[in-house]
Amino acid sequence: MEGGWRHTGTFGRLGILSFNDDMLITTGGGGMILTDDPDLAARARDMMIMGMGTQPGEVLKDDISENDGFLMPNLNAAIGCAQMERLPAMLAIKADIAARYAAVPAIHLIPPLPGTRPNHWLNAVLLDTPAEREALLTYSNAQGVMTRPIWRLMHRLPMYQHCQHDGLVNSLWLEARVVNLPSSVPEGAMGDYTAL
Repeated sequence: MEGGWRHTGTFGRLGILSFNDDMLITTGGGGMILTDDPDLAARARDMMIMGMGTQPGEVLKDDISENDGFLMPNLNAAIGCAQMERLPAMLAIKADIAARYAAVPAIHLIPPLPGTRPNHWLNAVLLDTPAEREALLTYSNAQGVMTRPIWRLMHRLPMYQHCQHDGLVNSLWLEARVVNLPSSVPEGAMGDYTAL
């Protein structure tokens, strides 16, 4: 990468990108596996064809696999490719949205890490107390501005409450104070951007 930059998803042996419907680039679901390891690439391809063996004339599942969500239909991929053409404009709009939030003195946005180039997918504000978080959520949603609490921690979901964890003190502190702000590219904003 130029200037020593590396894209997210290229740091380890395997990276995964989501194209879920709330992402900057979306195909309505699914994602992409990134790897330069030929063995991992072959394993991923095998899982996408549902672990079917290659014996002539025989359909033999020779491995654990899952096709739902792994194999993206061509139509969905075409939607994602078309959105890639709009990516620079969408990134500019997202940066402008983040800058507008950052200009409001009363809120404290969670800043990007130093030395990174953020895509501003989601703007989040850190409140001083859980009571302030609740007050912001109540007020903003009453005004028709859909703010949301940060995602509930996995160990607090019913199906994972039995799982081991280390207490997650910092995560619980943040969960009680972080609010996600509206961050989507406004509908119709790809032309003359004056939507906010």
